[in-house]
Amino acid sequence: MHKSLSEMTLQELWELFPIQLTEHKECWKDWYLEEQTFLLSFLPKTVRIYHIGSTAIQGIWAKPIVDILVEAPIKDHKAIKNLLLQNQYVCMAQNETRIDFNRGYTPDGFAERVFHLHLREFGDSDELYFRDYLKQNPAIAKAYEQLKLSLWKPFKHDRDGYTERKTEFVRKYTQKAIEQYGKERYS
Repeated sequence: MHKSLSEMTLQELWELFPIQLTEHKECWKDWYLEEQTFLLSFLPKTVRIYHIGSTAIQGIWAKPIVDILVEAPIKDHKAIKNLLLQNQYVCMAQNETRIDFNRGYTPDGFAERVFHLHLREFGDSDELYFRDYLKQNPAIAKAYEQLKLSLWKPFKHDRDGYTERKTEFVRKYTQKAIEQYGKERYS
């Protein structure tokens, strides 16, 4: 009998859900579009939904986890959280302005399709700037891919360490994107 995910330690979770990178898959776009349709079937019509993360960038290796940004007024976050919980999402982290969810984590490991959903206030969208900058700058996207590949094995069971070591790169190019596109682009 398996422990439930909520009973597992962080180390047990990292062992069960190691960082895995794979070549870009065309199906990720379709998975996103299908999940977007699913989300729009029950979320308020005022939300904006975007495909973010490495699976949204053609041609680079990524974790096979589709990242989704949902923007909504902060006053709606509690209601949206409840709707997501009723529709197979699990809340993973929360603070006053951000809530993170996932879907596709099971006591046996990853499901075929895995999603991370980031609920944010309108305009809290640095991920969109980073995504667009990488899409428009293939050499930077490849540098990001190489950074991730270099971190993959040493941090296979340490998601926090993996993410932390990418932070400087992500911040640098997010700032360049904001300077290039203007802060109003996603307001």
